[in-house]
Amino acid sequence: MRALILGGTGDANQLADAFVREGIDAIYSYAGRTQIPLGHSLPTRIGGFGGAAGLADWLRKERITHVIDATHPFAAEMSRHAVEACAAVGVPLVALERAPWTRAAGDSWIEVADISAAVTALPEARARVFLAIGRQHIAPFAAKPQHAYTLRFVDASDGELPLPDAEVITSRGPFTLESDRELMRSRGIQWLVARNSGGTGARAKIDASRELGRPVIMIARPTLPERSRAETIEAVLAWLGHGARLGA
Repeated sequence: MRALILGGTGDANQLADAFVREGIDAIYSYAGRTQIPLGHSLPTRIGGFGGAAGLADWLRKERITHVIDATHPFAAEMSRHAVEACAAVGVPLVALERAPWTRAAGDSWIEVADISAAVTALPEARARVFLAIGRQHIAPFAAKPQHAYTLRFVDASDGELPLPDAEVITSRGPFTLESDRELMRSRGIQWLVARNSGGTGARAKIDASRELGRPVIMIARPTLPERSRAETIEAVLAWLGHGARLGA
């Protein structure tokens, strides 16, 4: 067995730790857009593969027998390439995919399909907006420059932002309900824009919005091809060790 972890998330790093403990021969790969700390000793590659065809060639060259897609739920292009490449070379694929958040009593959500719809959903009158969607997706919000935006990035901003009124917070999760509640109170946040990433590490802002009665513009996950899924590291290990059939 020789596995490839498509990573770049905290879940992927925890999976890599488990692979090291279990003595599983594997390579960890991530795009390198953020400085993800790697707390494991797996061989690591950084950067893209050159599309699905490039990934398929790499899988053959490295004699990969199993692929685990543990990328961010919104890394749609990489996930699509993984499905296509694995099908082309006959390598089994499973996605380590946390369940999406669901609306709870007291939530005030406006659910939208994509970033463009999230921009449209913001009010026309000036408001203070917590834009918790990552640095790669903020440019479309320049269409509503009247708002005061609070941004939270894993790494420090490396260039001028397209938003005229923006504060950047550099911080790495997991975040707590207390800290996100204080962040929203201290900055007078009136709206939250978030992607439905799921999991616990980034959920605090959703719970804080509920407590404070703030509306949330919730961006749905992209539609991906059919693939096997696992919600836990234990399920991935079982899939590797016993060929367990997981839900598509």
